[in-house]
Amino acid sequence: MRTIPLFLTLLVVVPSSFSQLTETADWTVQLSSQYRVIPNIVYSTANNYECKLDVYARQGDPAPVLIYIHGGGWVAGTKENATLGIIPYLEMGFSVVNVEYRLARVSLAPGAVEDCRQALRWVRKNAKEYGFDTTKIVVTGGSAGGHLALMTGMLTPEAGLDASREWDQKPIAPRVSAIINFYGITDVADLLSGPNRQEYAVSWIGSNENPVAVAKRVSPLTYIRKNLPPILTIHGDKDGLVPYSHAVRLHDALNKAGVKNQLLTIPGGGHGGFSPDEMAKIFGTIREFLGSNGIVKQ
Repeated sequence: MRTIPLFLTLLVVVPSSFSQLTETADWTVQLSSQYRVIPNIVYSTANNYECKLDVYARQGDPAPVLIYIHGGGWVAGTKENATLGIIPYLEMGFSVVNVEYRLARVSLAPGAVEDCRQALRWVRKNAKEYGFDTTKIVVTGGSAGGHLALMTGMLTPEAGLDASREWDQKPIAPRVSAIINFYGITDVADLLSGPNRQEYAVSWIGSNENPVAVAKRVSPLTYIRKNLPPILTIHGDKDGLVPYSHAVRLHDALNKAGVKNQLLTIPGGGHGGFSPDEMAKIFGTIREFLGSNGIVKQ
C-alpha cells in the first residue's frame, strides 16, 4: 500500500475540537491546502530495483523545485527517514522531490550517482504535470546525500554518468540553479585508506578493479570548473565521519575557479545533530543564499 509520510497525515487531519489554532497548527492547515502529495513514483528501474521518489507539488503557478537526497553513506537510509528535512523548504514555497536511490547492497558506485542524475531528468520531463519551474532547481542533501547533491548539480552528460532509460533516450539534464551541500563527501578516494578511511566508502566502491580511479570519477572535486551553479556548503569543524577538510578543499577549489560559493562553518559541530540555534542560523543563511541568487524571495 502506498503511504503518505506521518507529518503530512498530521497536516490534513485536524480535530474538529480545535476551537483555536496555535500559530504552528494554523500554518500546517494552510500548508495542507497548498500541496498535493504523490508518494512512491518509480522514476527508474536498474539492476531489477525500482528507484522511487515522493513529490510534494505546490498548487498554483509553477514553483521552484527542490530535489532532496537522503544520506546514509551510500549504504543505508531512506527517503522516508529524511522527510522532516523538507519542511523548511515547503515553507519557502518550493515543490519538493524526495529521492531514493540504489544503495551499495544493490549497486556499487557509481549507481547512486546515475540514479540521482536520472531523478533530475525526471523533474525536467514531468515539470508540466507537477508545476515545476525548471529555471529554479535546487539540489540538497546531507553527508552522502550532500555528495550526491553536488554530483547531480555539477555533472554534465560528457562525464558518462547519465544512464539512459526507456523514457529518456537523450540523457541531457536541465541546469541546476543552486546546490546546498550539508557536510557532503567531496573526495571519495580520501576515505578509502589512510587516516580518513571510512568503511561506508570502502563498501560503496566495493571490489572494483581500480578503486581509486572509480572513487575519483565519483568525487565532486574532479568536476570543478567555471560556470558551475552557486554552491552553499554547511559543515561542522569537528565532524568525525566526513572530514571538515572536504568542505574547505571544495570551497578553495570553487573560489579558484571563480564559482560563486559560500562555506558556513559550524564551530564545534559534528556530523549533523546541530542545535536549534545553529539550525536557525543555517536556514537563515540558506534563505539568504537562495534569495541572493534569485530563487526565493528574501
